[in-house]
Amino acid sequence: MRVLIVSHMHPRVSRGGGEIAAYQMYETLRETSGVKAFFLAASGGKLFAPLGAPIFQPFTEDEFVASSDGYDYFNHSNPNPSFPKHFADLLLRIRPDVIHFHHYVNFGVEVFAHVRRLLPQVRIVVTLHEYLLICNHFGQMVKRPSFALCEAASARDCARCFPEKTENDFFMRELFLRRFLEDVDQFISPSHFLANRYIAWGLPADRMEVIENGMQPLPQPARPMPPVESGLVIGFFGQISRLKGVPVLARAAQQIAMDARFDQPLRIEIHGDASNQPAEIKAELEAPEGSQRSIITMCGPYQHSNVHRLMQACHVVIVPSVWWENSPLVIQEAFLNRRPVICSDIGGMAEKVRNGLDGFHFRAGSSMELADLLMRLARNPERVLALQETLAVPPTLVETTGMTMAVYRKLLAALRPPAKPAAGKAATPAEPVA
Repeated sequence: MRVLIVSHMHPRVSRGGGEIAAYQMYETLRETSGVKAFFLAASGGKLFAPLGAPIFQPFTEDEFVASSDGYDYFNHSNPNPSFPKHFADLLLRIRPDVIHFHHYVNFGVEVFAHVRRLLPQVRIVVTLHEYLLICNHFGQMVKRPSFALCEAASARDCARCFPEKTENDFFMRELFLRRFLEDVDQFISPSHFLANRYIAWGLPADRMEVIENGMQPLPQPARPMPPVESGLVIGFFGQISRLKGVPVLARAAQQIAMDARFDQPLRIEIHGDASNQPAEIKAELEAPEGSQRSIITMCGPYQHSNVHRLMQACHVVIVPSVWWENSPLVIQEAFLNRRPVICSDIGGMAEKVRNGLDGFHFRAGSSMELADLLMRLARNPERVLALQETLAVPPTLVETTGMTMAVYRKLLAALRPPAKPAAGKAATPAEPVA
């Protein structure tokens, strides 16, 4: 079986969850017997072709990078007139049986039609990582400018969020996207929540499969939790932004620091790069005026290769996002490192983290509720330690790749004609209809 994995960017230059999931699947497929795997990423403005080559190979002989320029993020369309030809040349060169798109961004949704016209027998699989097809607000399904949660898209509501566009713009956008999605044979979602959102939007339920993102095993078993006598350590990992809930976490920390009745040791360690964030977010991360202490420690950027060591230095990992999320990689990483998770009570976060078993929920966006939860856990850290008995074990890459391979085989089997009877044997007549 020849499989082409497609990602919107290469993880060597962009470490987002989608890129990592795509590349890890490619690497696992390469080690799978009976499979020849290839990887195609878009340049995304971060990799530059020699002499303007449309498709080049800066890494290995089975990895390709396509130049991407001038992408239309509203319609998710690729206006480059030369792309279809160069993409076709690549497909004819590697002749895949399955093309698995872990993203369509930078390639354009028309890419599905290009595949279908050139190689009708190729099966097209698309993994959905966020709500970009539904929502023009970075696929987050939160309203502008309030960041209030959005339950469902409509042309009227979307035009309110983007007054520079008309209702007709959004109506035509949806028609355009749906036309090319018809060419997809199978959709995969890492969470039931996201799958249900897309089914409600109109994707066919019989072409939707839920397969979680798998994890590479740790090189060695996770270290036990640090002693709790010196205080509970809460770790935040990832992008420092409003959508990721950092201001909610900062306000909760300020409320705790200002509470004269709270005298338990508690530390929040924030791992991430805050250098490009607005001044108001940076200010919220500092000690509140009139307080003699801050419980936040800014740890700065980190290499993804160090995430396991950093997580194992914490007692709990926190995911306070104010949007629905899908299947945050940080949750799977926390479970892999045997650390429970505190998260907002919405979307894929609430689905992945069972309240009281894998961690604890708090009302999304409520710094007061989060502060109260953190103080209660600091006063009774045994509640955190007890979760070691019930904490979920994330699926391995081998397991999830095996599930995905089963989807490939099912799609390819549907293409095969019925088996002919062996030579010299008559076909069994059909039963008469009563």
